[in-house]
Amino acid sequence: MSDHLLTSLVDWSRLQFALTAIYHWIFVPLTLGLSFIVAYMHTMYFRTGKEEWKESTKFWMKLFGVNFAIGVATGIILEFEFGTNWSNYSWFVGDIFGAPLAIEGIFAFFLESTFVAVMFFGWDRVSKKFHMISSWLTAFGTNLSAVWILVANAWMQSPEGMAFNPDTARNEMVSFADVVFSETAVHKFLHTITQSYLLAAFFVIGISAWFLLKNRHTLFAKRSVLIASIFGFLASVMVAVTGDGSAYSVAKYQPMKLAAMEGLYNGQTKAPLVIVGVKKENDDAVGIKVPGILSFLSTRSVDGFVPGINDLLNGNSQYNILSADERIASGKIAIQALKDYKQAMADGNEILAAEHKSVLDANFDNFGYGYFEDKAELVPPIGITFYSFHLMVALGVYFILITLLIAYLSYKDKFGNNKLLLKLSILNIFLAYLASELGWIVAEIGRQPWAIQDVLPVHVSTSHLSVGTVQTTFFIFLVIFTTLLIAELGIMFRLIKKGPNLNNQEA
Repeated sequence: MSDHLLTSLVDWSRLQFALTAIYHWIFVPLTLGLSFIVAYMHTMYFRTGKEEWKESTKFWMKLFGVNFAIGVATGIILEFEFGTNWSNYSWFVGDIFGAPLAIEGIFAFFLESTFVAVMFFGWDRVSKKFHMISSWLTAFGTNLSAVWILVANAWMQSPEGMAFNPDTARNEMVSFADVVFSETAVHKFLHTITQSYLLAAFFVIGISAWFLLKNRHTLFAKRSVLIASIFGFLASVMVAVTGDGSAYSVAKYQPMKLAAMEGLYNGQTKAPLVIVGVKKENDDAVGIKVPGILSFLSTRSVDGFVPGINDLLNGNSQYNILSADERIASGKIAIQALKDYKQAMADGNEILAAEHKSVLDANFDNFGYGYFEDKAELVPPIGITFYSFHLMVALGVYFILITLLIAYLSYKDKFGNNKLLLKLSILNIFLAYLASELGWIVAEIGRQPWAIQDVLPVHVSTSHLSVGTVQTTFFIFLVIFTTLLIAELGIMFRLIKKGPNLNNQEA
């Protein structure tokens, strides 16, 4: 395959996977958070026996169900793409990456699928207690599915618990615990889950605000806002806390991503954090900065050194940072040593094979770098990473303040009196989705050009497909996913317009 066709294949494969992932993530975060809000309301119905709690539960349950169904459909396609579009990736690390996906499919998915049926169709068919418990088990099952997906993604960002087998040219799992409980996995799970809870809270607040603007189901809306705003405020604080942990992991394992997030070209101690700024070409971002904060967030010391893009490309002997050229040379040695090892084994020369394996082991940390010719390829798209990150952070700060305000006004029964705030609450639904997607843009675009950090580049991870095949399926998926989204929105708008089935309009 020519270089041009390979580049085109990689770009279209990336685009197709990005399309699927972005559409999939429209549906998933809402189900993760809304499931717990539904379970809480179901518990209130179980404890009080009041019909208004039952109808509130049913209303939010329907909206959960629509997103759940479409989320499952897009998620299945997303997982299949690892085999269809990224078969080299699947071959190279399938023994590790496949494990959490298999657990998610066999255990977590069947748990949530079983109890979601009881939750939806168990009214007056099973005991009230078991029915209420099924709502909680659905919520836990839904979130348990997310655990394994996020563990798999975190492993791509920071591969741990593996060993390379030169005989099969594949990476194999040596510690399941290291994969599941890695620092990156824990932070990614907590940050993503709490962000999803926050999105669901804004969803409930926004729809309830619409009812208040229409002067419909006011008691139902006020109750929903109070529950969701408290839930949302706690989630927004946890998003900030877990975001700090995620950034700390990025600083340790993906320093190039961190440099792109902050537009940092020249490493420094007491590195400032950009609050509001503009990315510059080949120089540090300019704007409002707080001295020392980036160093503290990255190293837990105000005096800590944070490497910039130039340090990572050109090296910095003072801080023992190899240059990209050195790592590329080491990677090429590792790749050649693997070829020589396999040839020696084929020739039956085990002594020579052992020598080559020793060279491979000594250089394997840079194995993935051997597939690059130009160090400039190691720099991710800085502009989109920088602006996506800072917009996401700004929204995060805003979310803490607005959820606290809504919770306070709701507790004082004054939320429904401010029409401007009610309208803003509807807009917040879209802002929450924007922040959610921005988070994934930072996570995935910021780690380019790696499919697996430092181990496997994206451009050697694809399947041997024709460009036309990927282009065709891309547009097919675009039409299907867009149709599903339009259908989902249409169903949800009808359900919202109809509202909960409450005889008392003030209930």
